[in-house]
Amino acid sequence: MATSLYRLGRAAFTHRKRVLAAWLLLLVAFGGLAMGFGKSTDTAFTIPGVEAIEAADLLAQRLPDSGAGGASARIVFAAPQGRTVSDPAYRDGIESTIAAAASGGAVAQVSDPYRTGAISPDGRIAYATVTYRGDANAVTDADRTALRAAGDRAASAGVQVEYGGEAMNTPPGNSAAELIGVAVALVVLAVTLGSLLAAGLPLLTALFGVGTAMAAVTALTAVIDLSSIAPTLGLMIGLAVGIDYALFIVTRHKENLAAGLDPREATARAVATAGSAVVFAGATVMIALAALSVVGIPFLTSMGLVAAGVVAIAVLIALTLVPALFGFAGERFDRWPVPGMGKRQQRLSTGDSFGTRWARAITRRPLPVLLVAIIGTGVLALPALGLQLGLPDDGTKAADTTQRHAYDLLAEGFGPGFNGPLTLVIDAADGGNLDAASSEITSAIWNTADVAAVVPMPASSDTGLVTVIPHSGPSTEETKNLVGQIRDLRGAIEDSTGTRVLVTGNTATGIDISQKLASALPIFLAVVVGLSFVLLMIAFRSVLVPLKATLGFLLSLAVTFGALVAVFQWGWGAELLGIDTTGPIISFLPVLLIGLLFGLAMDYEVFLVSRMREDYTHGATPDEAVIGGFRHGARVVTAAALIMGSVFAGFILGHDTTIKSIGFALAIGVLVDAFVVRMTIVPAVMALLGHRAWQLPAWLDRILPNVDIEGAGLETEARADTVDRPELAHSR
Repeated sequence: MATSLYRLGRAAFTHRKRVLAAWLLLLVAFGGLAMGFGKSTDTAFTIPGVEAIEAADLLAQRLPDSGAGGASARIVFAAPQGRTVSDPAYRDGIESTIAAAASGGAVAQVSDPYRTGAISPDGRIAYATVTYRGDANAVTDADRTALRAAGDRAASAGVQVEYGGEAMNTPPGNSAAELIGVAVALVVLAVTLGSLLAAGLPLLTALFGVGTAMAAVTALTAVIDLSSIAPTLGLMIGLAVGIDYALFIVTRHKENLAAGLDPREATARAVATAGSAVVFAGATVMIALAALSVVGIPFLTSMGLVAAGVVAIAVLIALTLVPALFGFAGERFDRWPVPGMGKRQQRLSTGDSFGTRWARAITRRPLPVLLVAIIGTGVLALPALGLQLGLPDDGTKAADTTQRHAYDLLAEGFGPGFNGPLTLVIDAADGGNLDAASSEITSAIWNTADVAAVVPMPASSDTGLVTVIPHSGPSTEETKNLVGQIRDLRGAIEDSTGTRVLVTGNTATGIDISQKLASALPIFLAVVVGLSFVLLMIAFRSVLVPLKATLGFLLSLAVTFGALVAVFQWGWGAELLGIDTTGPIISFLPVLLIGLLFGLAMDYEVFLVSRMREDYTHGATPDEAVIGGFRHGARVVTAAALIMGSVFAGFILGHDTTIKSIGFALAIGVLVDAFVVRMTIVPAVMALLGHRAWQLPAWLDRILPNVDIEGAGLETEARADTVDRPELAHSR
């Protein structure tokens, strides 16, 4: 591999204008497709094959105007304190709003609270349900704008008007605050590399790669449905790995120039060595992300494949565009030095760095260091034992959003359980007794705990509806227990009436999704860990190194879940991060984090340990190889981790709670994995293993291909190039 990458780097340097033109053409092409054919992303989290989704699909099919497919919104009206919505002035404004909302082209019907009785006991709060034609994804921004304009009529009469429901959800956007992570990345790059030209190159290529990838993702929406979180996730991952991969190669190129190599040879060798690490690191990330497809959940599959595609583009950019830009920089790679950094760069090149001293200290006392690190991470991981999962609803929105205001008003006027109603769908299509089933299930549910109301609803000749309003809120254990009790008692009723009774609703959907994910998790872990383990065995010609890498990842993952629970579920320090509502962790986040963090953790494992193996294969002792790996790799891994952590942390400053939790978890996971696991536990374990770390059974050694990640074949390639191009001999 190193030889092939050597040739690739050399070719990109030589044909730099063509490489740059090709990437610009690709960006323009994807951009044109995105502008011409891109469409909105999918804001719903659905999973085929689970009861709650099956029930919703059945209702959408048989009762398309019921809003069961999620295409409904609520307009919540609140009169001033001490007044009621029945006061003539307020009623006129509310009825005017209802009439205006019903005139919307996409609206199927609007309920009138004065006719349906949707008014709170104190008369102050009322709501109207707006049902749209089609599913929630068919509701456009224009439809939402029209609904808000209709609400202005009631607002002008002095009524507080808020909006909720799935039809009001819009894809999460990106805020300017997220650029803080990019700014921090630029500072770290400038300090690490010492010149603005060298520092700007990884940032420039990462932004170029992200722009190309995002244009491609937007174009993809023309032919496939993508989750609304997929583009943001792709942006998050693309920025982080794009900067890191370019940094790995830029750092090696800078070292090669300092060693006296001419720019072309320095570029080729940087791509051959650091590029090999980038290929294997990128491959592990892509495997982990693409493996999300084995879970069998469409929105997770789209997230994983989009993020994997973004990583693939970042790898290609690092291997082609980065060396092409080296060609444009030529001998001026250190142009525009950062003031005050010159002496630091000179000191680092001549003396021991902190990373070298750190590795030397660990190799002297590896066992105590290992025990302290493991015990410390174990304590930080303890909150993970209290992990609770659920789906986001309007109650998890930011406190200043209209959805959150609507949620709070409904809870105030009708009780906390009103925001999490359960819908029972009675299917009598096979000749069952619909009336008997409805009567029996209603009576049975009234006798269970935590029920505020049970309302049978007329539907059709073969389908019945029963709405159950819990006393407790949608995310509470009491409501989850109620779902279980209903599902336990329905069996006898189904047998006696010849019907099927299905339970749906936000809480039931959350339970079903959590169970589906839990059952798929072992298969997912086996695929991710198994394939990546084989890949790392090929890279490092070792069994113990991949095993150590995997176990270290599990420690990082446990700490990440612990921090996630402590902040987003228990509320520790939540206000500092702008999180005003805590609750269960979104159901799909654990499996998503496993895929993301495993791949990202292997980035630093591959880069750091590949430098150790490079020294070991050139005759260094095991301890010398560890110290040598840190001498060359600790500074760049530190910079890369700070950059990646900063980029992820920038997304915490956004408004969407789900994006906040993903950004927070990835930032914590990357920083813990880089500084605790890879830079503390890894050298301790490698020192304890000694020569055994690099041993491979003979039979396995014969089976595995030799990819030469350490670049042992480069001298042969360099000599061949000198023969082909004698003018280069002097420079070498």
